[in-house]
Amino acid sequence: MTAGRQTRRRFDAPLAELTAEAAALRDSAHGRLLSYSRKVFIPLTKLCRDVCHYCTFAQVPRKGRPIYLSPGEVLAIARAGAAAGCTEALFTLGDKPELRYQAARDALKALGHETTISYLTAMCALVLRETGLLPHANPGVMTREEVASLRKVTASQGIMLESTSERLCDRGGVHYGSPDKHPAVRLETLRLAGELKVPFTTGILIGIGETRDERIDALEAIADLHAAHGHVQEVIVQNFRAKPDTRLADSEEPDLEDLLWTIATARLILGPGMNIQAPPNLSPGVYQKLIDAGLNDWGGLSPVTPDHVNPEAPWPAIAELARKSADTGKLLVNRLPVYPAYARAADIWLAPDIAARVRSMSDTEGFARDDDWAPGNTKPPPAPLVLASSVDAGIAGIIERATSGERLALNDIVRLFAARDADYRHITQAADALRRAVSGAVVRYVVNRNINYTNICYFRCKFCAFSKGRTHEGLRGSPYDLAIEEITRRAIEAWDRGATEVCLQGGIHPDYTGATYEAICRAIKAVVPAMHIHAFSALEVTQGAATVGLPIEAFLAKLMAAGLGTLPGTAAEILDDEIRAIICPDKINTRQWLDVQRAAHRVGLRTTSTIMYGHVETSRSWAKHLLALRDLQAETGGFTEFVPLPFVHMEAPMYRLGMARPGPTLREAVLMHSIGRLALHPLISNIQTSWVKMGLAGAAVCLKSGANDLGGTLMNESISRAAGTQHGQEFPPHEMEALIRSIGREPMQRDTLYRPAPEERRAASMTPADLEPVVLTPPRRKAAVG
Repeated sequence: MTAGRQTRRRFDAPLAELTAEAAALRDSAHGRLLSYSRKVFIPLTKLCRDVCHYCTFAQVPRKGRPIYLSPGEVLAIARAGAAAGCTEALFTLGDKPELRYQAARDALKALGHETTISYLTAMCALVLRETGLLPHANPGVMTREEVASLRKVTASQGIMLESTSERLCDRGGVHYGSPDKHPAVRLETLRLAGELKVPFTTGILIGIGETRDERIDALEAIADLHAAHGHVQEVIVQNFRAKPDTRLADSEEPDLEDLLWTIATARLILGPGMNIQAPPNLSPGVYQKLIDAGLNDWGGLSPVTPDHVNPEAPWPAIAELARKSADTGKLLVNRLPVYPAYARAADIWLAPDIAARVRSMSDTEGFARDDDWAPGNTKPPPAPLVLASSVDAGIAGIIERATSGERLALNDIVRLFAARDADYRHITQAADALRRAVSGAVVRYVVNRNINYTNICYFRCKFCAFSKGRTHEGLRGSPYDLAIEEITRRAIEAWDRGATEVCLQGGIHPDYTGATYEAICRAIKAVVPAMHIHAFSALEVTQGAATVGLPIEAFLAKLMAAGLGTLPGTAAEILDDEIRAIICPDKINTRQWLDVQRAAHRVGLRTTSTIMYGHVETSRSWAKHLLALRDLQAETGGFTEFVPLPFVHMEAPMYRLGMARPGPTLREAVLMHSIGRLALHPLISNIQTSWVKMGLAGAAVCLKSGANDLGGTLMNESISRAAGTQHGQEFPPHEMEALIRSIGREPMQRDTLYRPAPEERRAASMTPADLEPVVLTPPRRKAAVG
């Protein structure tokens, strides 16, 4: 007996053993998730030069019947799909009909093309441009040039291997007379796709005369190609269905046990991470058994068009499939035609225009975004869908450790961020219960004023729409550099309106020195001695110290003497240097940011902590960030609060260049507040939500999911407004308190250090005068103020 045959003996095990092993292997990589793609099916042509004996899709030319869908017909189908929330345009068609039919050649000529694949490429580009749907193309056997051409306008491509059995191509076999079904020809297309870095779909068709050993041969051939190139994103196990008016109309179909054996075998051969799919419409009523056999994907489902290859088998309703999946303990999640691993590495696997579109449609894990909410827009936050009746035991255990104060492992935090459905609800409820235990029913806020003294900056952070060059008028707003008189005027006005704090930050102006920052503090204290100055990011501190030749600690002590009270924890962005190298390569790194906070805490300055998330980073970066904050807080105790700042994408340069996602999804944004509460417990007790970025309704959701602080009233908000947020520049105290009471909580006005605000301040804040118009001093050459 050969070694290969000895290895195959494992597949002779009882079916129950095989499926149990396959399901466990699947769960180790995919957890509770079952994916599907919400698609629209576009049958570009039903002509084919092959004559497979089981197929009803392929037709022959008939007078009066169009050979190809017209561009208008293609767009009409695609637009209907887009309106129904689809993300994928699946183009299906026969293999190169022009090589067999004159009618196909004539029709192509009338359309301005020589080949079917040339016309397909043009239609993919049209759909992408006009509807935003991501094309997936199944045109059959292709040359290197054809695969490369389609790669520019598709998110993924595919060809069903079907079988590696040469016997099936002999006389009497189902592939006799079908030159494109020779295994070597199809395997070559698969190989070319791997060399060209195309996310690729393939699979096998069972029950067409092949043996089980031949199925294993086909699966091993796919595994070998994937091992060489890493490009096989999914493998479909499709069961033959006998169709009328075909040569196999009376043939026996594979039974359920045979299908389950093949799914389990595919999982065992292809490994835990492979996406293995079995079409649900071909096996209605046995979803539980298919899941138990080891699949993790239901394939493309359409709310608009039928399965043109199996028109007799209607798609299950997506809502029904979600409920059926939940009944098995699994969670249905919508994916794009390109799977998450490839979406997260879009620059490697996708053409630039496709990569930008995929990023705009993706969540942090690489799945399709589950709503059209984004930070800064005014869409109401959607209610979470909860179908599962149970909570993942692993997640429950992580939460139990977090609420006991244990430092979580990085992978534990990553797992929490992936939570959906009942697991998501469990996390948010646990965080809210912990919030209640730590801070009671009180929601705090501070009456403050933002003063952004200049938007001129010589750094080039790719996320920032606020900063300008001296004469850069092209972006939102004009460059300015506030006169000291305008800064003090605003501080006085803020005090008169009940503020206890001014928050000062700006761009890194090339003419500013440490003396400039010191002079600003002294000027404010001279006119409003009791005002708390919350000012200067870690970048401003680093730059200021360098310009006056002082160590950071000594410079901070100098600022304290001038009146500085606390530091904002901004310029943190993401405390992961791989991400910082992309979004702010010339900015301070993770160690330098932490060192500024450590130095501030040593000299007696408290600081806030922030995270700016939802752009190019992953949840692993979020976990690194939270653990860095927790570890520094364990060392110094100097952080007053944690403030999640979701990325506002609208005007951000890196989004406009196609480099970034459009901020976190609502699920991710809420989880950041909840997991922040859990992962930082008990070291950081205040979790603040940003009403400017989350919106009032979104902030309310966060306050019910672990947050206990609503931040500041602001009076003037410039940075998020420059990025495109549609929320207001001021949230007056009486409106803040109305929001807080609307969720059954008690408002409390505080100062920057979380002490109750004096009653005199609170009274002044409740009857404020209207703000005077701000004066934005134009750029000017400015010597350091000393």
